[in-house]
Amino acid sequence: MTTIQPAKITKVLADSIAEEIGFEVGDAIISINGIKPRDLIDYQFLCADEILELEVLDTTGKTHHLEIEKDDDDDLGLEFATALFDGLIQCNNRCPFCFIDQQPPGKRTSLYLKDDDYRLSFLYGSYLTLTNLTAKEWQRIEQMRLSPLYVSVHSTEPDVRIRLLKNHRAGEILSQIRWFQERRLQIHAQVVVCPGINDGKFLEKTLQDLTSFYTGELPTVASVAVVPVGLTRFRPQKDELSPVTKEKAQEVICQVKLLCEKFRKKFGSSVVWLADEWFLIAGEELPTEAEYEEYPQIDNGVGSIRLFIKQFTETAKALLPPKIIHQRRLTWVVGNAVETAFKPLVQQLNTVEGLEVNMQSLCSDYWGQNISVTGLLTGHDLLLNLKGQDLGEGILLPMVMLKHGELVFLDDMTVEEVAQQLNVNIFPVAGVEELINTCIRG
Repeated sequence: MTTIQPAKITKVLADSIAEEIGFEVGDAIISINGIKPRDLIDYQFLCADEILELEVLDTTGKTHHLEIEKDDDDDLGLEFATALFDGLIQCNNRCPFCFIDQQPPGKRTSLYLKDDDYRLSFLYGSYLTLTNLTAKEWQRIEQMRLSPLYVSVHSTEPDVRIRLLKNHRAGEILSQIRWFQERRLQIHAQVVVCPGINDGKFLEKTLQDLTSFYTGELPTVASVAVVPVGLTRFRPQKDELSPVTKEKAQEVICQVKLLCEKFRKKFGSSVVWLADEWFLIAGEELPTEAEYEEYPQIDNGVGSIRLFIKQFTETAKALLPPKIIHQRRLTWVVGNAVETAFKPLVQQLNTVEGLEVNMQSLCSDYWGQNISVTGLLTGHDLLLNLKGQDLGEGILLPMVMLKHGELVFLDDMTVEEVAQQLNVNIFPVAGVEELINTCIRG
C-alpha cells in the first residue's frame, strides 16, 4: 500500500486566492474536504467545488484547518513539488531499448526511475505500456474520464510485443484498446521500430490494427507516431537490437508513406506520422507543414523541426531589426541532426547588421551516436567539441539539453561547470522568441 504524502507547495501565484489567504512556499496540503489527494488529478478534481475545507501543514509542522468559499472551477493558484503525492508507478517491463537502461551508472537517481504512470501520461503526455495497471486503476481511468492517454504499443502481434517488453501481460494490448473504445476514451499511440523484430510485415499489421480504431466522431486511437529505436554505447550486451541504418530508414519511410496514402483516402487524415529522425537518418527532405495536420504527436518529435522553422520565420519577421547598435558574436549549439534544416535560420539571423551567429552542430560522443538530436547533447559533448574554440560573446544553449527546472545536463554536469571550463558565457534559451531576443538584446 503506497503512502500519500502531504502535497508540498513550491509556488504561490501572485494575485491568487492562495496568496490572499496567506499560503507560503513550504506549506503542504494534507486533505481537501476530508480526502487526501493522491496526485494533481485528485487535487484539481477536489478543488472544483465551491466550498473547500483544507487541512494544511505549515513549515513549522503545525496543522491548520481552513474553509474557502470560491466560484466553481476557480484555481487556488498553487504549484507543487511533484504531480504525484503517493509516489511514481514504475515500469514492470524489461524492454531492451529502454533509454533508462542505456545510461552509465552513478548519475543522479531521477535518471534511473522508470516511469510507467498513467497519471503522468494524462497530465503531461508521457508514454505508458498499460502492463502494470491494477483493476482499481482501470476503474479510476474510467470514472474520472482520464483521456487521452499516451500508449507505447510497438506491436499489436502478442508474441512480438511480449518479446519486446519481456512481459507476458504485453500481449493484451488489442483487448486493452477495445476497453478504451467501449468507454469512448482516447489514446495516442507510438511504435518504436526495432529492425528485425517489429518492422516489415509486423509494422504494417500494427498500423492497420491501430487505424482500425480510427472510427466515429471520437476515434479511440487518435494518432500514431512511428519512431526509430535509439541506441547508446551504454546499452546492455546481447540485447538483440540493431541500429537504424540509412537504408532501413528509407525503407520504413517508403512503407509508411504508402500506408498513409490509403489512410488519407479512407479517413481524411494520415492518422500515422513518422518522427523527424527517420528523414534525418535517411537524408531525405522533411514533410511539408501541411502534412502534419494539427501536430498531434509534436512532443514525440513528429513535426517539431518543421514547426520550429515556422515559428522562427514568423517571430524573426516580427522581432529582427535591420541592425543592432552593440555588435554581438554568438555560437548556437545544436545536434547535428538539425544542421541542414537550421542553416537558413542562421542566415536569417546574420542579415542583422552587427550580429554574427555561428552554428555548432554536434554529435554525441557521450552516447556514442553519429547523428544526435539537440536534447541528448551533454556537458561532455560541449567540452569535447568546443574547447579552445573562439565562441564569441557566448553560447546559445537550447533548454531541451537541460533537466527540467535546473541548469544540469544529462551527464550531471552543470551549465556553470561547462561555462567555466570553456571560459565563455552560456545563455540557456527556451523557444524561438527567447533565442532571437538573446541574439539582439543580450
